[in-house]
Amino acid sequence: MSVSSSSPAPLHLAVALDGAGRHPAAWREPGARPAELFTARYWAGLASEAETGLLDFITFEDGLALQSSSPTGSDERTDRVRGRLDAVLTAARVAPLTRRIGLVPAVTATHTEPFHISKAIATPDHVSRGRAGLRIQVSGLAHEASHFGRRTAPFADGELYAEAADHVEVVRRLWDSWEDDAEIRNVATGRFVDREKLHHIDFEGRHFSVRGPSITPRPPQGQPVVSASGAGEASYALIARSAEVGYVAAHDGDGARAAVAAIRRAREATGATAEPLHLFGELTVFLDADAPAAAARLERLDALAGLPHGDGGTAFTGSPGQLADLLLERRAAGLSGFLLRPGVIAHDLPAITRSLVPELQRRGAFRHAYEADTLRGLLGLERPANRYARPAARPAA
Repeated sequence: MSVSSSSPAPLHLAVALDGAGRHPAAWREPGARPAELFTARYWAGLASEAETGLLDFITFEDGLALQSSSPTGSDERTDRVRGRLDAVLTAARVAPLTRRIGLVPAVTATHTEPFHISKAIATPDHVSRGRAGLRIQVSGLAHEASHFGRRTAPFADGELYAEAADHVEVVRRLWDSWEDDAEIRNVATGRFVDREKLHHIDFEGRHFSVRGPSITPRPPQGQPVVSASGAGEASYALIARSAEVGYVAAHDGDGARAAVAAIRRAREATGATAEPLHLFGELTVFLDADAPAAAARLERLDALAGLPHGDGGTAFTGSPGQLADLLLERRAAGLSGFLLRPGVIAHDLPAITRSLVPELQRRGAFRHAYEADTLRGLLGLERPANRYARPAARPAA
């Protein structure tokens, strides 16, 4: 079924991958393969499944401490998945094993240096030929700060997000610090690089002082896609100033609509309204043939975990058809896509790719084939010009 000229634009879909799934008991489910969670084969398989479903991108979750249900440190639980592989390195490993899907690792700006992150994200963009992105996040947790010993909590939310915005600005300038044609690679003349096309960024701000240039050539996309989550005014300001994709909790239509309006107002305040901004609703999903079966599975998982799975009210339990109804309804709130968190990856990721996607395709609301080779292309974002490149000289009249 094709989309008519009067139909809304097709939805964008992404999945967030973390361990065995969003539910704390997911690793105990059939097919979860807990012994393989820290292997390249496991992550390559998930990426391949997501790509089979023609999804726009996958995100790789990350953090700076062991997972915990306690905000003050370890909860000492041994019945849940603990530990992760590094998200950026996982994305780089998966990149050559995929062809079209975007790869978006999470990075915590609070305790990382933008110079390191600029080349860390540029690397999978080169390896994937233009399919990398960045999910920027912050951390105000004292036990995470103690791993680094450079700063002490508490941190004000506004300060953390302002620092993250500066972090992204430095990263973006470093991506531009090499012009696209800076590499000459001329064996005959012995010139590998045109030094005039490498630029000092000379960034001086409240949080960072970075001279540049980067040590990594400009990424294939020019600027890999930057994304961030929103859950309040400070985070909305970060999305508005620094991101091409923002994620908002899709509790209900009214909540999503309010978040979209707040981010759009913040975007207008930056003067960047001409630049595209995608807003994705976040949902944890438990999908089965019908709503009772999905509810029964969630009830069984909750019994294994010893408590009900709340997930902030953003969990959906039902059939793929019912989820399709919900996504299309929530799109009216101003969302252009959704970031879905499989409750149990072994079960719910294939349910997304093999049941939800065909249902959306039947309704003319999702692609039937990849239409671009880069993540920016999939999201309809143009490749940006390099801010440091001199305009081409006009030919003489």
